[in-house]
Amino acid sequence: MNLGFMQAIGAFFIWGLFPLYWKLLQSVPATQIVAHRIAWSFVILFIVILLTKRSKELMAGVRNKTTVGIYALAAVLVSINWVVYVWAVNAGFVVETSLGYFINPLVSVLLGVVFLKERLRKLQWVAVGSAFCGVLYLALVYGQVPWIALTLGISFGFYGLVKKKAPLGSISGLTVETCVLFLPALGFLLYSEWQGVGSFAHSGPLDIGLLIGAGLITTVPLLLFASATKNVPLSLVGIFQYIAPTMHLMFGLFVFKETFTFHQFVGYGFVWLAVLLFIVDGIRRYRANQKVAKKVSGISKGSLNNLKPQTAISDEESMLSAINERN
Repeated sequence: MNLGFMQAIGAFFIWGLFPLYWKLLQSVPATQIVAHRIAWSFVILFIVILLTKRSKELMAGVRNKTTVGIYALAAVLVSINWVVYVWAVNAGFVVETSLGYFINPLVSVLLGVVFLKERLRKLQWVAVGSAFCGVLYLALVYGQVPWIALTLGISFGFYGLVKKKAPLGSISGLTVETCVLFLPALGFLLYSEWQGVGSFAHSGPLDIGLLIGAGLITTVPLLLFASATKNVPLSLVGIFQYIAPTMHLMFGLFVFKETFTFHQFVGYGFVWLAVLLFIVDGIRRYRANQKVAKKVSGISKGSLNNLKPQTAISDEESMLSAINERN
């Protein structure tokens, strides 16, 4: 479990560093950055598939039209998320991107209620209500709808909803997603170079290396996260996910010196309260399940594996099934 904790923290810490990475590519249009990210991610993931001998699972998924359709929809949603995120970082809205990923888990559990008929605990309802008040305050009192945060939170929320129905594992699934987008991304990059506006052939060695590295920084935290979820309870991994948006907020305020008004502080405060309530609820659920496990410690392993949690809610699972691809 200690190794799992280190892997989870490492994955979210790398995702938290993304604003610094994308800022280094500020001269490159967001659409080209994302296209390079898709293309190089597919190359790296395809190599990982071969090395881990998952090619049969991948080919079985590609042959199934329903599976391809699910991942094609997921690919569109994550592309929207990536483009908006990269553009917002380089346009000076890092603080607002952090808000999007703070509210994302709350959006996910709300979508679970609406579309999957899941039930929320009382504290989770309070958290969702607090986040809603924060967004409403920003829209009415601050006078500006936080569209970047809402786009990031909602697009990734629906992405997680689609991924919940996806049959493949995280590595194979992301490979299929990038495979769906690979040819359009490659065509767009080649057309940009042909038009003379492409950044790859008209940039220095640093930008070229960073564009290729965009695929690497996508796959490394993904592999860390996939390994962590095998050794750490999902309820605890769900708490770690707030490392990344917290780092985004700190970078926006103290490194990039973005403005942060009193009204923003009040609106974000409601969201931070929601996050705190969500974390407290997760810890309480984890402790409750631990107590149940101790009470049945005398039961055989086979029976223990069939034990169900006290509350039949899969909000963390539906949310965490897609965290590893969101950034």
